[in-house]
Amino acid sequence: MEVINSFLSWIFKSRLGQIEKFKQDPYSVQQETFFALLEEAKNTEFGKTYQFGKIKTYADFAARVPIFDYESFTPFLEKTMKGKQQVFWPSAIQWFAKSSGTTGSRSKYIPVSEESLEECHYKGGKDMVSLYVNNFPDSKLFTGKSLTIGGTLEKDPLFPEGMARAGDVSALIMHNLPIWAQFMRTPSLETALMSDWEVKIERMAKETMDENVTSIAGVPTWTIVLLQRILELKKAAHILEVWPNLEVFFHGAVAFGPYRNLFKQLIPSDKMRYMETYNASEGFFGMQDQPDSDELLLLLDYGIFYEFIPKDELEKENPTVITLEGVEVGKNYALLITTNAGLWRYRIGDTVKFTSAFPYRFRISGRTKHFINAFGEELIVENAEVAMAFACEQTDATIANFTAAPRYFADSQSKGAHEWIVEFKTPPVDLDLFAKLLDDKLREVNSDYDAKRYKDLALLQLELHAVPPGLFEVWLSKKGKLGGQHKVPRLSNTREYVDEILALLPSVS
Repeated sequence: MEVINSFLSWIFKSRLGQIEKFKQDPYSVQQETFFALLEEAKNTEFGKTYQFGKIKTYADFAARVPIFDYESFTPFLEKTMKGKQQVFWPSAIQWFAKSSGTTGSRSKYIPVSEESLEECHYKGGKDMVSLYVNNFPDSKLFTGKSLTIGGTLEKDPLFPEGMARAGDVSALIMHNLPIWAQFMRTPSLETALMSDWEVKIERMAKETMDENVTSIAGVPTWTIVLLQRILELKKAAHILEVWPNLEVFFHGAVAFGPYRNLFKQLIPSDKMRYMETYNASEGFFGMQDQPDSDELLLLLDYGIFYEFIPKDELEKENPTVITLEGVEVGKNYALLITTNAGLWRYRIGDTVKFTSAFPYRFRISGRTKHFINAFGEELIVENAEVAMAFACEQTDATIANFTAAPRYFADSQSKGAHEWIVEFKTPPVDLDLFAKLLDDKLREVNSDYDAKRYKDLALLQLELHAVPPGLFEVWLSKKGKLGGQHKVPRLSNTREYVDEILALLPSVS
């Protein structure tokens, strides 16, 4: 196994030169990607509609092609979902990544082309491993198997028989992996793609607990559920008693900060490594490339052309749109993507904040639709997750999930506040102290929130409800959104989610 490990490490490192190229020469790489996408799609229905053949510059492109979101792009998607091809991309679209992103009432169907699978999602997985083994030359990653925790893949009633199929993006990736990659992972593909999460977790635990697992890839929330079940079955104190050679967790989808303490309890080793990726249904956008930093490297040669809208212009009818050359470090931008799956100037709903240029690194700062700004406080998901991680660290608490929303003024004499619902894995000894630490940290990281909290003039200290274990799963299940890519929204500017969750409690004190 040592020989195989050394050989595979060498193979994966061969990609490092190309990564270095786009780090050092980002603009030319993006320009090359831009014109290649236009050339590929110029004879599609979309390309003819917007006269791709006449586009000679980025300015032409921006003038001809409007900005799309899911709703405005849906007419093109629906044609392909019914079996028509050459609508927005020249190669056949046989797969759709199904994702609501949140607990919204309608699922989204994101096109996945052969090119996006090979040159984006798979390339991202290979680059993730390349950077990891380069950063840690002593890695024994390939002496064991990777435990991959994916979503579900099943027949979707929206698609006619024999037409495209849909599933979580992680499920599509796993289903289409080459044989050699399937051999290196666990559990079985049949188990990994199951839709019944209760049965799936049980089968995953029993199939993997006696394997030599050296790495885990998945979403923190479901990974925790699986690891806890394995510990029960094996009657082990921590997961290293089960998998002594476990060395890395490749994670994404949700911020890791609030879960860090819990993972330290499950995997009590200073040698355990964590690597964040940003692999969404629409594409693989970023990953950690430095072992000592949580910044994500923007991936520029993945068949994706990037544009950015300053966050403070999101509500404008004609917002400023810039390319990579125009971004400024420290500012929040909404992400626009044009991809090798046929998404054109598509607003995915995420916001990013650049931390450096040359190379371009960033952090995910939130969602364009998930925020609280009921009182002019402009609270974004990044603020909430930083504060939650801090409060957990200070009180040795660990969490399973949380969400927050505004509590509006009841009358002219009352004041507003934020109402938080937290499901703890390990509750703090003093819940009031936890709430104060959370509130204080929010004031520290967000000046607008601090201004509204000054002497309780506009906002009172946040109100916190600690709810019983499993309540969020009950809520998701009732909405038909349990499992896969469905996530609890961290923040909402309305009380819809908070009121639904609190209504599940017999009483709220």
